[in-house]
Amino acid sequence: MRIAAIYDIHSNEVALEAVLHAIQLEQPDLIVVGGDIVPGPLPRTTLALLQQLGDKARFIRGNGDREVVAAFDGQPFDASMPTEVRQATQWVAQQLEPSQRDFLAGMPEQLAFTIDGLGEILFCHATPRNDVEIFTQLSPDERLHTIFAGVQQSVVVCGHTHMQFERAIDGIRIINPGSVGMPYADQPGAYWALLGPDGITFKHTVYDLNDAAGRIRVSGFPGAAEFAAENVLKVPTAAEALAVFEPSTTQQSQR
Repeated sequence: MRIAAIYDIHSNEVALEAVLHAIQLEQPDLIVVGGDIVPGPLPRTTLALLQQLGDKARFIRGNGDREVVAAFDGQPFDASMPTEVRQATQWVAQQLEPSQRDFLAGMPEQLAFTIDGLGEILFCHATPRNDVEIFTQLSPDERLHTIFAGVQQSVVVCGHTHMQFERAIDGIRIINPGSVGMPYADQPGAYWALLGPDGITFKHTVYDLNDAAGRIRVSGFPGAAEFAAENVLKVPTAAEALAVFEPSTTQQSQR
């Protein structure tokens, strides 16, 4: 069995189109979509494109997808959510059809599959414990011991932080495929991973950045121009992201 893992698409439809084309050339048995599909500028068409995959794809829920469903349902936002994130989440919810809301609401939090040569693989959005917990390639082993305590699978695939990397703890390989639509990396593009009997391969797919930026700018998404400029045409580096994320992991572990 071979599985393509695509995470954190964030409604970047052009990036998704390019990755799906690259995946088609690889001909895996399954695509696992690892959450945070719709938060972003082109939610309706991005989700529709994925739904067309039918049985070729399985989905797990990201925290952003969960928050969009809650907004669709009229539930109050968490008081800690920044105003700009609330506005963007509400806008995304307003773009979706009721059937799309139901599709997102029905996605599980985790999936597991077995691959010869790798063993059982657990797919989750952030960590096995919840969909918002942050860890990075720099997080101390002590923190990872706690996060992955009790995990029975030999490989865990996590996203959420948009950075492509691999860690190991207590005999568990931890893989972050990176982000398709909103990466933190040394160069723009779409990032994903391919898992199979021959091992795990990190992938980087180049796509038409100007086309994506053009579609995003006219989407009506709050902050569309900034998204196009700062998350498509250029992207934050992993070092820049780590400077933000890693201090927050210390705060989480102290709670």
